[in-house]
Amino acid sequence: MSSTTNTPTHHTSTIGAIGAPSRRNTELALLLFAVVIPVFAYANVGLAIDDKVPAGLLSYGLGLGLLAGVGHLAVRKFAPYADPLLLPLATLLNGLGLVVIWRLDQSKLLQSLPTYVAAAPRQLLYTALGIALFVVVLIFLKDHRVLQRYTYISMFGALVLLILPLVPGLGANIYGAKIWIRVPGLGSLQPGEFAKIALAVFFAGYLMVKRDALALASRRFMGLYLPRGRDLGPILVVWLMSILILVFETDLGTSLLFFGMFVIMLYVATERTSWIVFGLLMSAAGAVGVASFEPHVQQRVQAWLDPMKEYKLSQAGVAGHSEQSMQALWAFGSGGTLGTGLGQGHSDLIRFAANSDFILATFGEELGLAGIMAVLLIYGLIVERGVRTALAARDPFGKLLAVGLSGAFALQVFVVAGGVMGLIPLTGMTMPFVAYGGSSVLANWALIGILIRISDTARRPAPAPATNPDVEMTQVVRPS
Repeated sequence: MSSTTNTPTHHTSTIGAIGAPSRRNTELALLLFAVVIPVFAYANVGLAIDDKVPAGLLSYGLGLGLLAGVGHLAVRKFAPYADPLLLPLATLLNGLGLVVIWRLDQSKLLQSLPTYVAAAPRQLLYTALGIALFVVVLIFLKDHRVLQRYTYISMFGALVLLILPLVPGLGANIYGAKIWIRVPGLGSLQPGEFAKIALAVFFAGYLMVKRDALALASRRFMGLYLPRGRDLGPILVVWLMSILILVFETDLGTSLLFFGMFVIMLYVATERTSWIVFGLLMSAAGAVGVASFEPHVQQRVQAWLDPMKEYKLSQAGVAGHSEQSMQALWAFGSGGTLGTGLGQGHSDLIRFAANSDFILATFGEELGLAGIMAVLLIYGLIVERGVRTALAARDPFGKLLAVGLSGAFALQVFVVAGGVMGLIPLTGMTMPFVAYGGSSVLANWALIGILIRISDTARRPAPAPATNPDVEMTQVVRPS
């Protein structure tokens, strides 16, 4: 005998919303460390130089804490499910950069130079503007997929930004590179820093549409699938553009950055190793070709191959030669494993480039190998979180854009660090967040803002399916 019981059921789906934590409290705790560490470093520098705690310690700590708090509140409000590490890591780098720039401002040698201007107050202003731009990105960019609509507009905007330094009366040739423009009231700006973001948007939009055609292979050669001839057009155009930048603006760093970013995104879109090989061969061919007739590039290569000879020529008063590369290597060597201590090094001998291109040498001398590895690890964590965001993104455009921005960031760190350490020729680019430069600080805070927006979309819980009131009753039969 059996009995039948009818039980009303209101929710029939077993798939509900994914209860992912927002991790905003984790971000806040990490931000606390990201502010305390630079404040401690600031006090350390003051004690080393003047044997007393610097008078501006409280104002610096409150200022950095306020800026970090504004960024955190913006993320909590407009991107509550974003990655909790990106903002603290960027804040820590920016704070340490401010400390080291202020430390170099105290150098009597740099103060004696006719071109000396205190850089730390300006860098703090640039940081505030960068955080403001970061907040603006989070407020107005509610969905990163909106950027896909501006694929070709981004390409046009990037080209305009790259051409601006060549405009007579607007562009400025600084230390041999034509990558700057002079803006009345603002000083010098580097448009290429913003062009990298625009190009990443264009590459992501273009490759999302063309990736199937670019992934096709016509034949196999030496274990590699060779792309079809007509599909080589995009990479040839980007390669030619990077060569033109190298020729007319004599800027090796920007050329490597843009072409490398495109090859990385092309590989991710097509999963073809052949594109990496072609990219490396074309990059090497272009660099060797330009170096054969461009004097500025030749000088950079010679300084890289024999920095001691460059140093001796500079000491002898020969025009067109610089001692910076050799001074940077000596700074790294004198730092040893643990460094000389903050405020106790002599990297100011690098002179005018100490707080921009060669600021990494100050970190290497005063924090040693351990400190420089820690700084590079922080950069690596930002790149890793960007790649993790790309893996978690639910749309192909977001994946490519996150990979492109992370790749551009990684390439810039490699190009600058490699040049200062003697691995590759010097490029003249600025180290993200730590080096003095308004363009770099603004552009990289915008980059972090876009990555946080993509990560928020990727980590946001999926909404629970709507309930169906017309579903049939569930019949449960129980044996007696």
